[in-house]
Amino acid sequence: MSNRVNVGEAIARVLEAHGVTSAYGVISIHNLPIADAIGRRERIRFVAARGEAGAVTMADAHGRFSGLGVAITSTGAGAGNAVGALLEALNVASPLIHLTGQVEREYLDRDASFIHETRDQLTFLKASSKAAFRITSPEQAVGVLREAIRVATTVPMGPVSVELPIDVQAAEITLPAELGPVLPLAQPAPAEQELDALAAALTAARRPLLWVGGGALHCSEEVAALADLGVAVISSTHGRGILPDAHPRSLGAFHNSAAVEALMADCDLALVVGSRLRSNETRTYSLALPRPLYQVDANPAAAQRNYPVDHFICGDAKPVLAALVAALRDRAKVNPEFDRAIAEAKTAAVAALTEQLGPYATLCGQLRAALPDDGILVRDITMSGSTWGSRLFPIQAPNTNIHSLAGAIGMGLAMAIGTAVANPARKVVGLVGDGGLMLGVGELATMVQEQTNLVLLVMNDGGYGVMRGIQNQYFGGRQYFNQLHAPDFKAMGEAVGLASWKAASLAEFEQAIGEAMAVQGPALVEVEMNGIGPLNFAGPPQKKLY
Repeated sequence: MSNRVNVGEAIARVLEAHGVTSAYGVISIHNLPIADAIGRRERIRFVAARGEAGAVTMADAHGRFSGLGVAITSTGAGAGNAVGALLEALNVASPLIHLTGQVEREYLDRDASFIHETRDQLTFLKASSKAAFRITSPEQAVGVLREAIRVATTVPMGPVSVELPIDVQAAEITLPAELGPVLPLAQPAPAEQELDALAAALTAARRPLLWVGGGALHCSEEVAALADLGVAVISSTHGRGILPDAHPRSLGAFHNSAAVEALMADCDLALVVGSRLRSNETRTYSLALPRPLYQVDANPAAAQRNYPVDHFICGDAKPVLAALVAALRDRAKVNPEFDRAIAEAKTAAVAALTEQLGPYATLCGQLRAALPDDGILVRDITMSGSTWGSRLFPIQAPNTNIHSLAGAIGMGLAMAIGTAVANPARKVVGLVGDGGLMLGVGELATMVQEQTNLVLLVMNDGGYGVMRGIQNQYFGGRQYFNQLHAPDFKAMGEAVGLASWKAASLAEFEQAIGEAMAVQGPALVEVEMNGIGPLNFAGPPQKKLY
């Protein structure tokens, strides 16, 4: 049997050797050799997105579960359409490979008006990715792609773009023997004395607080053990579920609650693990954090990134937290007074948000009751996503509350599709607004074509509700440019083959969401928010800017 293949097939074989089972993309004359090889070999499921932005967002969501997402786009405008989605993957540190075509090598960077050509494409890919490579030698294609995957999957992870000129893809090479993963760089190991000092400080603290973020998603066991030893735990929205909301020492993601902020002010130590302490969760870094403040991160560049800290420990979250659990197991003492304060702060935070939400708190409970325990909520940037979806909706396991960390609107549907493809046995709910959905409405057809086990929940208030709240709060109630014509989403869903419902009351929603959940495949529920009532939200707490 000949070991001569074209580069397109070599690329497909490398992806297979790295355990890739699904890829997302839009086919083009500048990526067909790769797409043809994937189709011929029938080992990787190719999800045909309706746009490059959707393809990369789907791959981003898939990679959050599988460990490596793959997106394939064309060159020029096709690659440019992917930039916003790459920026989201970069923000969330998602392990992602973006394969993009390029014009023939002879015409690269010549401004020759070659079809699909754009000037200096590699530069904008470098700006929106963790790294970007251009393959100009067919013989190096396998080696460069393996290196790109190593970079994408090495902490801090992120999207890596790889340009493949069309003549390179079509060139024949001898298939290298080695196609599989290259060992990632070893993670830094903190000095033993650093861990001993942190353990001693935690032991001495009477009211310690642990703040966990996305870098600790793989640390549920260790975080739960520390909570059992008396440590209060608060999370970023990305880190929700690392400690189940039901745990008595969980503060959820209520860092913008007055009651929880008051509790934090009385804490005598804070440990931040794997979190960027994002602006929307810290009132643009003005939220006061307890002292002494310790920070643990695998990226040495994260030290002092957004807050001055007293001690920075460079290391992977899991072994650091495991060492702390081992050190504290026989020394920690539960503080009943602190436990009462934690419970009271959490209860007050939930009560305040419930009162703010009014009927939407009930809707949140109805959705939680309908979604199976192992179900996944994927939410777009919308009022419902940023209020009850972000904090009130109970989350009991990590990676079951997926959302855009960069804050870009319109990614919810594509994220939900990628999540559903990555988790075929689990029910997924995609929570979107009418404004955000229209940015990528074509992916409804992808949702149906792939027969995803997904319920799309469309919260329709006829515009940008988040902007209305911010304009009301900070611009004297003056309302401009936030009213949008919205289609009949139920009819639109039916037109593309979705089982669809419309609800204009809580009773109608409870029935509709129950019936939609029973569908083994794609479904849509449109909620007419004007029938439910107003949802009060003025954007995330922030420093006064206007």
